[in-house]
Amino acid sequence: MSNRFEIRVAGSGGQGVILAAVILGEAAALHSDTLNSVQSQAYGPEARGGAAKSEVIYDTAPIDYPKATSPNFQLILTQKACDSYIGDTAKGATVILDDIFVTEIPQIDGQIYHLPIVRTAREKIGREIVVNMVALGTAARFLEEKKLLAPSAIKQTILARVPKGTEELNAKAFDEGYSIMDEALKKQPLK
Repeated sequence: MSNRFEIRVAGSGGQGVILAAVILGEAAALHSDTLNSVQSQAYGPEARGGAAKSEVIYDTAPIDYPKATSPNFQLILTQKACDSYIGDTAKGATVILDDIFVTEIPQIDGQIYHLPIVRTAREKIGREIVVNMVALGTAARFLEEKKLLAPSAIKQTILARVPKGTEELNAKAFDEGYSIMDEALKKQPLK
């Protein structure tokens, strides 16, 4: 029996959306006894600033198709990405949007959280380069709530993958993102 769960991380080149999805895929592959995972990505020709999306599929059964067709969870960091990808969101899905770069909130049949992802990286961490780690923290809290993956699996994968000497910075960014989503879930629990 399939329990397919589709995740999309989208934004612009330079925000680390590809790495974020790679980490979500690896975390399930390495730290879950029940989930299979596959990750795919697409990005424009620009190295920075172009559109970028990356997808992860989780399933308890073998995965027959590696791309998201109706994401159950989307993490979107720019308005352009939101405009491009919100239309195929699954019914009842959860979408996390950045509150600086996504200004027009779409209507979906599901839940939207408009969170300070980029602002947290800039103001609390002092380094916008860790926006993807803040985003991963929000995703980790959501996936924990859905009982799909433990936050520790994602954090361990981050720490194994980031450049030596940046572990503390990345862990702090992850923890801040986790806290943001934890607070959001207290105000607006998942349905």
